[in-house]
Amino acid sequence: MARLVMSTEQGSAWVDLEQAPDADRLLVIGHGAGGSVSAPDIEAVTRRCVQAGISVARVTQPYRVAGKKAPPRPPVLDAAWASIISQLARRKDLKDVSFAFAGRSSGARVACRCAADVDVVPRPFAVVALAFPVHPPGKPESSRIAELDGVGVPTLVVQGESDPFGMPPPRRGRSIVVVAGDHGLKKSAPEVGEAVARWLVRRTIRSGRAS
Repeated sequence: MARLVMSTEQGSAWVDLEQAPDADRLLVIGHGAGGSVSAPDIEAVTRRCVQAGISVARVTQPYRVAGKKAPPRPPVLDAAWASIISQLARRKDLKDVSFAFAGRSSGARVACRCAADVDVVPRPFAVVALAFPVHPPGKPESSRIAELDGVGVPTLVVQGESDPFGMPPPRRGRSIVVVAGDHGLKKSAPEVGEAVARWLVRRTIRSGRAS
């Protein structure tokens, strides 16, 4: 694994890059609001994807690098993500690789919003959302489902069956995998990793690398 330090207008970000031999796709995955890329589900996804021939870049947002727990506003998070994606795409060792965006909880929201933003390049061929927070606990009226609905590429959501942040409904182009556990997905981390790797391997890369 190589830890890259990337400069963004929002501060320095860390990218832990694990490359699979001869990989033709890269999963870029972000952490939850106060969490890290060492969360059990992210670790399991990374391990299983690399085994399946998919490279993985785990992104630590600048606010977490700076030691802050509370995330900044969505536009700030998204701008940092877009900068990191652009910098990864310019690396010679990732020249012919197609990107998938992913994240858990708050990071899943970032991945969805940036997948819907045509100004973020390269464009992803798929999105993976772990524990997508459909609404704050106990507040179903404050829905964030529009962020998930706005993704224009095939999307996989892996959700704990007792997640207090809600359960997104399936729809055309969106697959839902329900596993045991709550928002942390700790109980089912190996199952999460297997589901993500299996789903990504089956995806046909249609969008390629936008210029």
